[in-house]
Amino acid sequence: MRVLRGLLVAAVTVGCVVGAQAQDSKLKLPEIKYETYTLPNGLKVITHEDHRLPLVSVDLWYHVGPLNERAGRTGFAHLFAHMMFEGSEHVGEKAHIKFVQGAGATDVNGTTDFDRTNYFETMPANQLELALWLESDRMGFLMEGLNRDLLKNQRDVVRNERRQGEGQPYEAANEAMMHELFPKEHPYYGDVIGSHADIEAARIADIRDFHQQFYTPNNASIAIAGDFDAAKLKALLTKYFGPIPEGPKVEPVNVVTPAITKQKRVKVTDTVKLPQLTVAWLTPAMFTPGAEDASVAMFALGEGKVSRLDQELVYKQQVAQSVRCGMEGMKLTSIASCQITAKPGVKLEDLEKVVWNEIDRLQKDGPTAEEVEAAKAGSLSRKIEGLQWLGGFGGVADTLDLYNQYTGDPGYLPKDIAAMEAVTRASAQAAAQKYFTKDSAVVVECMPGEKKLNDVPRSPDNTDAEVKIVNPYTDAFEKEQDWRKTVPKAGPPVTVHLPVPTAFTLANGLKVYVVEDKALPVLSATLVSRAGSENNPEGKAGLATLTAQTMGEATTSLGLSELANAQEHIGTRIGLNATMDGATGSMTVLTNHTNEGMKLLADVMEHPALKSEDLDRLRKQRLLGIQQESDNVMAMMNRVGPGLVYGDAPYGVSTTGTQASVSSITREDVTAFYANHYGPADSALVLAGDVSVAEARKLAEENFGKWSGKASAAITMPAAPKLGATHVVIVDKPGAPQTALGAFGIGVGAKIPDLQTLQVMNYTLGGSFASRINMNLREVHGYTYGASSGFRTYRQGGTFIAGGLVRTDVTGAAAKEMMGEITKFPATPSTEAELKQAKDANMQSLPGQFETTEAIAGSMASIFLYSRPLDYYATLPAKYRAVTAADVARVAKEDIHPDELIIVAAGDRKKIEPQLKEAGLGDVEVRDLQGNLVKDK
Repeated sequence: MRVLRGLLVAAVTVGCVVGAQAQDSKLKLPEIKYETYTLPNGLKVITHEDHRLPLVSVDLWYHVGPLNERAGRTGFAHLFAHMMFEGSEHVGEKAHIKFVQGAGATDVNGTTDFDRTNYFETMPANQLELALWLESDRMGFLMEGLNRDLLKNQRDVVRNERRQGEGQPYEAANEAMMHELFPKEHPYYGDVIGSHADIEAARIADIRDFHQQFYTPNNASIAIAGDFDAAKLKALLTKYFGPIPEGPKVEPVNVVTPAITKQKRVKVTDTVKLPQLTVAWLTPAMFTPGAEDASVAMFALGEGKVSRLDQELVYKQQVAQSVRCGMEGMKLTSIASCQITAKPGVKLEDLEKVVWNEIDRLQKDGPTAEEVEAAKAGSLSRKIEGLQWLGGFGGVADTLDLYNQYTGDPGYLPKDIAAMEAVTRASAQAAAQKYFTKDSAVVVECMPGEKKLNDVPRSPDNTDAEVKIVNPYTDAFEKEQDWRKTVPKAGPPVTVHLPVPTAFTLANGLKVYVVEDKALPVLSATLVSRAGSENNPEGKAGLATLTAQTMGEATTSLGLSELANAQEHIGTRIGLNATMDGATGSMTVLTNHTNEGMKLLADVMEHPALKSEDLDRLRKQRLLGIQQESDNVMAMMNRVGPGLVYGDAPYGVSTTGTQASVSSITREDVTAFYANHYGPADSALVLAGDVSVAEARKLAEENFGKWSGKASAAITMPAAPKLGATHVVIVDKPGAPQTALGAFGIGVGAKIPDLQTLQVMNYTLGGSFASRINMNLREVHGYTYGASSGFRTYRQGGTFIAGGLVRTDVTGAAAKEMMGEITKFPATPSTEAELKQAKDANMQSLPGQFETTEAIAGSMASIFLYSRPLDYYATLPAKYRAVTAADVARVAKEDIHPDELIIVAAGDRKKIEPQLKEAGLGDVEVRDLQGNLVKDK
């Protein structure tokens, strides 16, 4: 509502009530208490107090997206979102991200969807005023900080982002699908990012007009969730946003989406190994009648692990590498789609026959009662678990803004849950009959072949040179706002209580770590074992990950379908994963299903069937997956780089293995690996969430107390090799729209005493958006969408890597700039300002790393894996605080080795080789995906 004078307040409590399933299980659902009011200039405010952590999330939604774009301006809303980070009048050029990251923000981003654009950051509670200062300044005073050079840079950055998407396998098919679902004049026709031509055509006057029309308080809502004082917050909102003038009225978009009455078909090509079939339909818009019915029908068809399409195509006939189905909800309509990737030699027409057969069966018989209940359980779990986050995607602030945007009611959560609970077998069947028809479908066949792109030249350097930007405000108003030049000071230091687990050990040797958090009825459980890829026998790379994957398929008492259905019935999936150092079985459940979930987790970890048929199927999928890595230049770079550093040692080989090693893995290898590396004496159970220590002890004893097995012997890794002089390795990907550029070198282990010092140092070099590497390659030169550096730390060593995806035509220049930053850093380490920012960011972002029970469980698992003290995380603030400039200078010299790096460039050799030779970064050689030297014929 709009208030002309004063503030009108509506205090609302949202209580979630669900149907019989949850009520019978006596699940106590959360209440989201929120307050909403509207400032005189039309800005809608939605607030939710939560004092469990010293954090606050600010989530600002502008009601503008491609929905509001006109012809010739596709991607304009997204481009403008980038401009919002470029600098406003009182904040300064490119300073926004430095302020928020330096203050310890987490979940920082700006995103554009078809119907809206949002900006969010989760801040330490004492930095709330800083966030409001930043967001209000770019709402009201953006244009005074922009110029044609900044726009030119962001056109380059956004086009790099588009090329990044174009380089993804099957992206051509996705874009073709949208072009067939919607007519050309429809706002959903184009990619959210826009076309190269339209992005390049954007001019500074367009930017001004767009800001004045849509980036106004009366076309926005701001949701704030977390640890704040409501009265003080209202005063701050009035101070920072109140003076911003109301903008022109934004008329609602009333576009009618034409129904598809005759099937549309199209064929495209892409540089992929395997063909892919896409079938898509238009379905009801978000939060409208029929939307949830269609969602349940789609779940039964292809979303569950053992959905109908998965059962037939992946498990039974084994003619598909993967099945991926889902729904994308939007304001004007929603999209249901399935992507089925074929196995080699399989015709897409044969896959399509199966798709229509399964749809016909779904339309005739409807989903089973079990399928409907599984869809409901998964939906409820996702909604409740998402509320653990204050901000970010799906968090509390985001949820309040989402409901406000699409329904006008921030408290729509109980209605949303009720809509899903109301779905029946009959209503889902009716949805399948109405929406998933042959005549209303779009079918896209993507075949291996040429990747066809529509790139365009950059605009002339003198573009917009004569344009003058006129200040929209009077001199008097500007003078009144001079107070904004003062950066808000942080509030009193927040008290941080980072989790310290309660630990005990069962009689069989199993360690148990417990962190109690009763904020929501959610429990995360992780069983971690030292069964990582470092244990792979020689020649058996991929064994650890393949063993973990096979464990998750079936137990000795539950087959594949039974196990998958049992998990989905309680709204969870047990994830099995093996890293270099360890393996985990993890799940998150609503606490009305704690007992069922723990029994399933114990069954999977203690009694895996490890069936030959499951292993054979997964091995074939793994081998094809390794082949498919050549579809993606980043995957190519990341396979070759570590091997050039470490050779055939575990740290040099992908955890997925190689074609030869995976082909050699037998069931005997898998059963022996499980017997040797999974057992209570070398494992830990972590329980985090709505559980007491007494309850945790009972759960551990009942489910894992009888587990037996031997502990694995400690693994000693070979010493890190001595690398030669820095040189360049090219991995050829003809036609690649971008180059994956990475500098690889010897890194450090996860247990080194200087780990926090190294993190502070790397924050400045390449560990943050405002780092030297990213600011150079992205913000100064426009070579990339993002570049970074970091240390992949393992138990006994690791790898240093820096780089990112860069434009093909500037590969040599980008490599030279990146190496320049790396080379000069040991001699010119962090300045005093950079050091303070890095320390503050690392310290103040710590609470945000423990917002969810899943994150807590993962952190506690690392305490076990690396034999860290129980108070490890609680001591981190002091360790970061103690880092000095001398410490940073020391580790920069000790751990950055610019003269001993291998620069890997995966891309179009014909285009990048001359550039890289001219860059003068060392010898240039060409290797294949296995790391073998390629000699010119």
